[in-house]
Amino acid sequence: METLETVTSRPLLLLIAGAKGAIGSTLALASLIMRDQPDVIAPYLTTADLWGESNASATVHVAGWDVSQRQMAEALALHRVVPESLWQGMQGALDQVLVAPAPDGGLSVSDQVHQLLRDINTFQEAYPEAQPVMINLLPACSECCLSTEDNAEAMTGAQFPDLAYARAAIRAGIPVVNFTPNDLGDPALAATAAEKGIPLVGRDGKTGQTYFKVVLASALKARQLRVDGWYSLNILGNADGRNLMDPECARGKLANKTELLDDVLGYRVGEAYGESAHKVHIDYYPPRGDAKEAWDVIDIKGLFGLPMSIRVNLQGRDSILAAPMALDLARWVVLLQAVGRGGEVPELGFYFKKPEGEQPATTYEDQLRDLKSLEALCRQKLAV
Repeated sequence: METLETVTSRPLLLLIAGAKGAIGSTLALASLIMRDQPDVIAPYLTTADLWGESNASATVHVAGWDVSQRQMAEALALHRVVPESLWQGMQGALDQVLVAPAPDGGLSVSDQVHQLLRDINTFQEAYPEAQPVMINLLPACSECCLSTEDNAEAMTGAQFPDLAYARAAIRAGIPVVNFTPNDLGDPALAATAAEKGIPLVGRDGKTGQTYFKVVLASALKARQLRVDGWYSLNILGNADGRNLMDPECARGKLANKTELLDDVLGYRVGEAYGESAHKVHIDYYPPRGDAKEAWDVIDIKGLFGLPMSIRVNLQGRDSILAAPMALDLARWVVLLQAVGRGGEVPELGFYFKKPEGEQPATTYEDQLRDLKSLEALCRQKLAV
């Protein structure tokens, strides 16, 4: 019988769609550093306590897929997330990370799945002792959904770039973390995952501005301070920022960032004006690279309806915030699979802008409560 100790001591194998992107390459570096210097990484993981002191730095392997033909070290240097002085001498180990070519977008979803399953088998043969987790880090694309009548197998991968990875993982019995704003689009997929006891969690990692928006909105709601308007601006100069200049690519992400506030507060911001007063903008600004900046102007009303305002300026690092969250989620889905919790897991809403599943908690305190409930479930079912 599995115990918490046996599950958390087992190595992880992160199978990353978009392995050479900014977050993927940061994860690859973090996994290597954890082996010799766990204290550099483990303190920044929310699962450190759940994993236990002896297993907090359990071995993490990285493999995956990417369209880029660059070596991993070259990709890491290109994204400028981590100064090269922090990973000098590790180029050889980085370039040994197993990265297969991403499936051709012209192939059908069915053919893509077959290719990915072959790659998954290769990766698992390389790390037979490790528990694999699929992590979707593909770029944001236009939101698309399948109806139950659609034949996803016959469609091209270009129409649903994320779908083949999720389908291949579920077929292989591997849990899925959808960190992107993209809708996986297949209503039958979550049901299949639940039936097989395979977690399928997401979507849209809540890394910086939106995380603090939930915290502040929850605090304002608790104090009965009415939010009259909320203006958010993001500037970033990485590939994600460039990609989000395409309105079709940005549509899903902006919707996730915008709808979340009304969900937390329980009313539509701007209803007094007959239109939304929650504005979210993303601008690509190359000099910033991965070091993004976010400004928030929050207009609130107190007693007698008198106006007040709050100004927030976050200067963050996109992938430095995202990479530990992706690793945390990989750890969570491994535990959940071990206790037989498959399908969507709305209790992981703490990590996502648009949590999948029925009635996910919206306020910060409720999301923390749900995490504690999940932890209690795992500890109870995996008791020694």
